[in-house]
Amino acid sequence: MKRKKHTSGDDDAQIDMTPMLDIVFIMLIFFIVTTSFVKEKGLEVNRPKDNQNVTKPSKALSIQIDEFGKIRMNGRDVDIRRVVANIQTYLAENITDAAAIQAHADTEHGIVVEVMNQAKEAGIEKVSVLVKGQ
Repeated sequence: MKRKKHTSGDDDAQIDMTPMLDIVFIMLIFFIVTTSFVKEKGLEVNRPKDNQNVTKPSKALSIQIDEFGKIRMNGRDVDIRRVVANIQTYLAENITDAAAIQAHADTEHGIVVEVMNQAKEAGIEKVSVLVKGQ
């Protein structure tokens, strides 16, 4: 019997890497597809811009209504039909977006609502009502 001689380094013994690369790419695709991206829950913050020129509004317009329905704006008596004109005059001289209506507890609600409507019509955005006790 003849024995085969072992060759030292002439044999081309190599490992085929193609199947291993295929498996690695398939696993990569699997993990990319199955990964879930979670949007974190939280509050959205609206921050002001740096270059805002904000003018500070002056004090709020003061409107008083007594128990008899008499209207006073900044110390002057005003007819209910002239509230819009007086507010617009006040806004021409002062920068404000608020008005405070001080009504007596015995004032009719219709008068207070009418003054509120006229203040909104004149351009006042924020109207607050204060009720004075007796």
